[in-house]
Amino acid sequence: MINKKLFSFVFLKSEASSLRSLQENVSKLDVKVVLVCLIVPLSLTCTRYLGDAQFVISILYDVKLTGLAQAMSHILQQHSNAQLHQLIYWASVIIFFYFVFPAGIILFVFKESLTEYGLQLKNAGKGYPLYLGMLAVMVPLVFYFSGSESFLDRYPFYTVARNESLFPNFFIWEIVYFLQFLALEFFFRGFILHGTKHRFGFYAIFVMVIPYCMIHFGKPMPETIAAIIAGVVLGYLSLKSKSIWLGVMIHCSVALTMDLCALYRKGIF
Repeated sequence: MINKKLFSFVFLKSEASSLRSLQENVSKLDVKVVLVCLIVPLSLTCTRYLGDAQFVISILYDVKLTGLAQAMSHILQQHSNAQLHQLIYWASVIIFFYFVFPAGIILFVFKESLTEYGLQLKNAGKGYPLYLGMLAVMVPLVFYFSGSESFLDRYPFYTVARNESLFPNFFIWEIVYFLQFLALEFFFRGFILHGTKHRFGFYAIFVMVIPYCMIHFGKPMPETIAAIIAGVVLGYLSLKSKSIWLGVMIHCSVALTMDLCALYRKGIF
């Protein structure tokens, strides 16, 4: 349970800071908020389209970069480890547009530290009881829903054949998968939340939850609904502690649980 006094403190502190910022800059265009609100849809669009390897390959053919298109097609479609390469490519696109690109904007345009956007380790462990509570709720739910056809059709992303060893490909994928979650948490609970809280105050949490929910469209409905709740909780934790690391831990823990449950249900693990 969230402590009511602590909640009130976080709420009032965020609102007071937002009001103070608005009063001091009421006659100025808030360039930071404008850039954040433009970079977010740009990054989401790029991950949606450039994350589709076939779309990129077709563009390379269209611009007459045939050699590059053929090489990419071989690595991602004909290679013996094509499935792993496809997933690493997809995750790399997300890591670039969710982490590298916004981090560059923070460092070279905003000229601010990444620690101000959730990467600080100080206070990272604050709120761990809530983390443990979320895991206690999520693990049995994941196990229950892991028996559904829609769940097993989607997880794990890396399809392990019955006679295939989990090492090394599955382990490689899980490491890359976790890095993708770090990028995701930085983008939503770092860049969006801390990049707009001076204008929206506490309500920056709910602004962030809108695109966060939408990236789950196409996934099983219970997972998408859960993303709304998780987005609010993780946003609150990040706003309170100024750290995304608990969110990263939650995401990685739940994702690993989902994959292991899926492998168990399929008789592989």
